[in-house]
Amino acid sequence: QQQLVESGGGSVQAGGSLKLSCTISGNINRVTYMAFFRQAPGKEREGVASIYIPAPTTYYADSVKGRFTISQDNAKNTVYLQMNSLKPTDTAMYYCAAARLWVGGPLNKDEYDYWGQGTRVTVSS
Repeated sequence: QQQLVESGGGSVQAGGSLKLSCTISGNINRVTYMAFFRQAPGKEREGVASIYIPAPTTYYADSVKGRFTISQDNAKNTVYLQMNSLKPTDTAMYYCAAARLWVGGPLNKDEYDYWGQGTRVTVSS
């Protein structure tokens, strides 16, 4: 059972930046994908960014392309989500997730096996 611990959430003004971290308890090479999802009040949880761990390939939701960057540090068993040019519409609880096996949809929440506790991001206008 893998455990994921997120950090880095907070409150910023529109146009600002935040960097989220997600550390996995075991060896990062034992999962195939890691991703960040977000859920705003009253909305479905949606995929934001995902990375294929063995051969870093990244995937992004259209709403964050060009603003968010997902990356990994295998030595630290950690993935990062750098969020720039933040908008009020980015306000949500952000969750880290990991998948044990190959996934057909890297931003599909139903394909992920392990989840972090979430970290809140609030962007004010």
